[in-house]
Amino acid sequence: MRKAFFIPWGSRSDSKVLANDLRSLLSETAKQQVKDVMESEPAMIAESKEIESGRMKAIVRERFGSPDVLQLKELEKPAPDDVHGVLVKIYASSVNAADRYEIRGPPSFLLRLALFRSGVRRPKEQRVGSDISGRVEAVNNNVTQFKPGDEVYGVCNGAYAEYATAKENRIALKPTNRSFEETAAVPIAGLTALQALRNHGHIKPGQKVLVNGAGGGVGTFAVQIAKSFGAEVTAVTNTENTDMARSLGADHVIDYTKEDFTKNGQRYDLIVDTASSHSISTYKRILNPNGTFVLVGMRDKIIRRLLSFIIGARLSRGDKKFKFFVARSNQEDFVTLKELMEAEKIVPVIDRRYSLGETAQAVRYFEEGHTRGKIVITTDHADQKPWLSMAKTA
Repeated sequence: MRKAFFIPWGSRSDSKVLANDLRSLLSETAKQQVKDVMESEPAMIAESKEIESGRMKAIVRERFGSPDVLQLKELEKPAPDDVHGVLVKIYASSVNAADRYEIRGPPSFLLRLALFRSGVRRPKEQRVGSDISGRVEAVNNNVTQFKPGDEVYGVCNGAYAEYATAKENRIALKPTNRSFEETAAVPIAGLTALQALRNHGHIKPGQKVLVNGAGGGVGTFAVQIAKSFGAEVTAVTNTENTDMARSLGADHVIDYTKEDFTKNGQRYDLIVDTASSHSISTYKRILNPNGTFVLVGMRDKIIRRLLSFIIGARLSRGDKKFKFFVARSNQEDFVTLKELMEAEKIVPVIDRRYSLGETAQAVRYFEEGHTRGKIVITTDHADQKPWLSMAKTA
C-alpha cells in the first residue's frame, strides 16, 4: 500500500529535495484522489458487451467545465468482466470533492499532467462519480464473494448512473440497518475519516482529538469514528452546525465564527483538518508533545496550503508530526464502516437529495461550500422505493 506523505518537523533539506517533495505530492495525490479510488481500466471498460440488450441512463461529460457540461444520456448497460466483475444496479450515489476535478479538470496545467489518465485537455472517461449503493445485478465467473440480489456499497467508476461495474474488492455488503441513500453517503468520506484517524493519526483511547471542519462529509464521520475509538473529541464548525456536532457525540463544540480554537489554551494529541484554516506554526503550537496533525482533502485551498506546510516542516524542528494523505479504497475498511453503522456508532448525515437528472444542481450546491454532511443522488428504479423509504423514518 502506498505510504502517506510524512514530514517530521525536525528534518532539514535543500531546495532540490523540496522540489522533489512537491513533484511527488502533485503526482501521487492527484492520481490517487481522482483515479485510485476507482482504479478504472479504460480499455477493459471499452470492451464491455451489452447485457440482455439493456440500456441505461447515466451522467456524462464530453469536456471539462462547470456543472453545465454534465448531461443525462442513454447508454448501453455495461457487463461485468475479468477486472470489474460485479454489475451493480445503483439506487444511490453521493457527491465528493474529487468529482469537482473530474468535472472541471485539475486547477492547474501541472496537476492536469499528473492526471494524464483522466485526460489533459478533454476527459478520457466520460462518466463520473464514485460512491455507490445498490443491488448486484450480475457477476463475472471469477467473482466468489457476491451473487445477484446482494445489497452492496462501495466505489466504482461512473457511479452517476443506473448501473455500473465494480471491482469485487472495492465493494462490501451493505449494512442491514441503513437505507441505500444513507449507505451511499459513506464510501469515500467515511473511508477518509477512518484512515485519517486510525492509519495516519494512530488514534488511541483517551486522546484529545480535534476535528476542524466537523460539519462536512469527512468531518461528520471523523467526529463519530473518533468517539468510537474512545477519544475526547472537539468539533470545530460554524454556527449552523453546532447542534448537529453535539448530536454526533462531540464532547466539545467550537463555533469558529465566534472563537479561534487556536487561542483558547487547549492542546491536542491529534488534529484532523479538512478546512486548512491556519498556518503550520499555529497548528504546531496547539499540539501536545508527540502530537500528530493530519491534513485531509484536495481542494484548491488545501493544495495551496500544502506548499507552505512542506516548506515550514522542512525548516522546523521537534517531535510533532505533519501528515497528508488521500484515502485508498479497500474492502476491509468498507466492512469496518459497515460494522460501525450496524453498531450505531456512525450515522450518515444527509444534507440534500437530488435525482440523477439533477446531478448538475447537486454539484453546484456542493461547490457553494455549505454542505452539512453529504449530498445524495438517487436513481429512479421501479423497485427501489421500499428500501429508500427507510431513510425517511430512520
